[in-house]
Amino acid sequence: MIMNTAAVIQKLPRHFLPADFVVKDWATLEPYFKNLDERVINSLTSLEQWLKDASELEAVISEDACWRQIRMTCDTENKELEEAFTFFMMEIQPQVQPWSDKLNKKLLDCPFTKELDPEKYFTYLRNVKKNIDLFREANIPIQADLNVMQQQFGVIAGKMTVQVNGQEYTLQQAAKFLEDPNRELREEVYRKINDRRLADKKQLNDLYSNLLKKRHQVALNTGFTNYRDFRFAELGRFDYSKEDCFQFHEAVKLHVMPLVNLIYEAKKKKLGLDSLRPWDVEAEPAGIQPLRPFKTGEELTEKTIACFSKLRPFFAECLQQMKAMGHLDLESRKGKAPGGYNCPLAESGAPFIFMNAAGQLDDVTTMVHEGGHAIHSFLSHDLELNGFKEYPTEIAEVASMSMELFSMDHWDVFFDSEEELLRAKEQQLERVITIFPWIATIDKFQHWVFENPWHTEEERAAKWLTILDEFSSPVIDFSGLEEYRRYGWQRQLHLFEVPFYYIEYGIAQLGAIGLWMQYKKNPNAAVENYIKALDLGGTRTLPELFGAAGLRFDFSPAHISKLMGFVQEEMLALAKS
Repeated sequence: MIMNTAAVIQKLPRHFLPADFVVKDWATLEPYFKNLDERVINSLTSLEQWLKDASELEAVISEDACWRQIRMTCDTENKELEEAFTFFMMEIQPQVQPWSDKLNKKLLDCPFTKELDPEKYFTYLRNVKKNIDLFREANIPIQADLNVMQQQFGVIAGKMTVQVNGQEYTLQQAAKFLEDPNRELREEVYRKINDRRLADKKQLNDLYSNLLKKRHQVALNTGFTNYRDFRFAELGRFDYSKEDCFQFHEAVKLHVMPLVNLIYEAKKKKLGLDSLRPWDVEAEPAGIQPLRPFKTGEELTEKTIACFSKLRPFFAECLQQMKAMGHLDLESRKGKAPGGYNCPLAESGAPFIFMNAAGQLDDVTTMVHEGGHAIHSFLSHDLELNGFKEYPTEIAEVASMSMELFSMDHWDVFFDSEEELLRAKEQQLERVITIFPWIATIDKFQHWVFENPWHTEEERAAKWLTILDEFSSPVIDFSGLEEYRRYGWQRQLHLFEVPFYYIEYGIAQLGAIGLWMQYKKNPNAAVENYIKALDLGGTRTLPELFGAAGLRFDFSPAHISKLMGFVQEEMLALAKS
């Protein structure tokens, strides 16, 4: 396999659609679907050309939809951008779906399909068959509604601001005060952030309830008894089951929670507190200033490019090209949707990074995380078909989470002293461990939600609290904060916008730790394994992609215990340095 050595990415040339074609409405798209449907395929060569043309059409439509979503999330208060996105989801996408199903069936019915290289096309054809199995005409209008409704979370959350010291901040910007040495200020801001979220609790509850009803109906229409089972199939979880997820939850309780408790005990001692409250967990002792690795989005970009350049020049070139193309929107502001993402752009190749930076270490982690996703997009861009680039989300998150750990050795570009760099590494490794309980909480909650679709809002809140308590450290004192905790699930974007997408972070974190173990022994070999796996896109099964990176696809308790032991050793080594 030839590895990408330069990040010079070119927009895919068009051979089927006109170079100046722009998606405006269904009438302009329909002739291309008809062409593919009516075309005679009389040889393996003509089938391969048909696949390339279908892929080109798919890429053009995909990129158009992505740009509509990107623009809307960058400015949720712009009604024109919202209407453009809604128009696509309500007027164009519903027309595309039955034609895509028709073309999928044409492909599988074609006698030359069995002559395609089985190694090259196995996962692609498996996904085509899965899409045929799940397609139902009755779900088209429901899924159109869901696509629009899901975005309302960003609209609601994008308006949330609080006043601190007489100045207005988005919730993402206000979070930096939770690192302040002033404990009274931390508590004040913690309560303001949570009170602001509670102000919209009914709106978010109603939105989620409506989403659940529609998702459940999609599952019933497809022959499933619940949306969880439908979603497992839709996400292409061919290589693990709900029982594996349950095993993961238990392994987190058994092998991760003891380490989490040690981390918080150490934090309590470090701060000299009798009681560790939730507004204390990000703080430093009095006299130690919070880490401020950058001030502006521009500075974050340049420092990340410098960091990536030390790791592998190709990685830096990816970000440089994205910057030149205007594919970065990094700073938090009012009216911008919350969260962060890397959006692959099927035609352009260079993806778009969206995030809400406010000058904190978490923002550095987010930037290198999304940068890892971006590198994945660059590495897989040259694959022949758009479908080859649709890699499993679990390996996609390995790409991002491994980059968090690989890049740590070069975080000196963000910090002026060895002491600050050491603190940053310690905080990052704490995060590697403390994120597991939240992953387990969100995933277990979703299993219950979709297994019990007719639950009441009160039952939902009660179950959430029960699960949250399972994965909350007893070291943290949450007394008097029950109402905040009751609605804590509402801050998790994935529940609203990408249901059941969360266990992937846990699986991928295990893979990332495995790659980091390789990196500690031989950095160059680990990075080569990383590139080799990402270069395959989605052309191999998930266990095979893990294998290409030199990893075991394994989230058994024994394997988790081994990886947690390694991270703990690294944390102890940092503490001694």
